Amino acid sequence: MKKTRKIKVIGAGGIGGHLIEPLARYLSYGDDNIEITVFDGDDFEERNKERQRFSSCENKAEHTVAQMKEQFPRIHFRAKGEYLTEDNIITSIRENDIVFMCVDNHATRKLVSDRCEELDNVTLVSGGNDYTDGNVILYIRKDGKDITKPPTALHPKIANPDDKNPGSLTDVERQGCQEEARTNPQLLFTNLAVASAMCNAFYALEQGKAKFHQVYVDILQQKMRPSPDNINF
Repeated sequence: MKKTRKIKVIGAGGIGGHLIEPLARYLSYGDDNIEITVFDGDDFEERNKERQRFSSCENKAEHTVAQMKEQFPRIHFRAKGEYLTEDNIITSIRENDIVFMCVDNHATRKLVSDRCEELDNVTLVSGGNDYTDGNVILYIRKDGKDITKPPTALHPKIANPDDKNPGSLTDVERQGCQEEARTNPQLLFTNLAVASAMCNAFYALEQGKAKFHQVYVDILQQKMRPSPDNINF
């Protein structure tokens, strides 16, 4: 009997939008049943077109899933057009999930990291970037023990975020954050590099070769540097 692998992708914007298609293509031709759930409370905007692929200004998760269903009919896709918050995190991330976190705020990173720490078995691949550099964190829990360190243990800014979860903001506050994002743009090539590094980390884990807990990416220096860790499966 085939097992079902449950993948959760949090964020379908700059990084997540470029990660989902190659990830789904890879998983679609394996032997397991695959379920991919995409979470995102944002709608696409015209300003996103320089970095993201979409045809209409609708919810990112719903639009992305509609596209993926046509390309990969063997995979069961689900769209959750919502942000992860304290209200839905427990039902959204569960035992044995493989979580790809592609968000742009530390408050959500802390929420997800804390939730994963509560589980016995979970894999979290978290990616983020500034304009020309970024990082990927691989957090693994197995049989109730940390195999690698959680994001909150690696980065004080994640453990003590100075931003807010977009799901807890009012419409006016959210518009303010969107305006701030316009003054702090991101680069398509960096989004692509981090999405690729996340896929690479996942494949290394699949092959039992993931002997690192974090990877740093710098597209100007053409560098991808892992931080080693003692990983024993």
